[in-house]
Amino acid sequence: MADETELEGYLADLAEAGRRHAEPLAAERIRARGARRQRRRRAALASGGALLAATLVLGGVSLTRAAQGPEPPAHDPTPTASLFVPPTPAPGEEYASELGYVYDAVLRGDTVQVTVEQLRAEGGTTTSLGVVHTLTLRRGMLVEARQLTEGNPTDVRLDELVSRLAAGPEWVFVIDYDSEGRVQSLREAYWLSE
Repeated sequence: MADETELEGYLADLAEAGRRHAEPLAAERIRARGARRQRRRRAALASGGALLAATLVLGGVSLTRAAQGPEPPAHDPTPTASLFVPPTPAPGEEYASELGYVYDAVLRGDTVQVTVEQLRAEGGTTTSLGVVHTLTLRRGMLVEARQLTEGNPTDVRLDELVSRLAAGPEWVFVIDYDSEGRVQSLREAYWLSE
């Protein structure tokens, strides 16, 4: 126990010495510290308020845009898969051919877009294969025509036939593709109607 009282006495003396040598803070330093704390608090409140205002503005803009409906896609959506695969030439051949109705021709700048319905020729008659696709061809592509030109076999620019090919399926053509799937020629299949 004697050790405890001795320790307590020592600690009391140490505390008293600390009080005697400690200088109280000057009034100016106390005010400066309080002013710094106030500035920090105001700055924190101001930045928090600005952040809240910006969040509300952005939220309002997004709600307004959402109410206007969805935006159009950045690019056209991918079309549905077609059953059409361009024919490839047989070994040793330069072209492969497709037989089909060519119709719904539309002039679009330097190109003509047409719809093709694949056909199979059997014994002088044609049967639809149920495969329909579109082709975009050069406007100036030469077309071998006969009945489209009142029975005179000739080469005609595709853009000159757009009005005749704009209707529904009426004219049958042979479409020749190269090994890369590009259309190389369009020939009227006049022999099927003779």
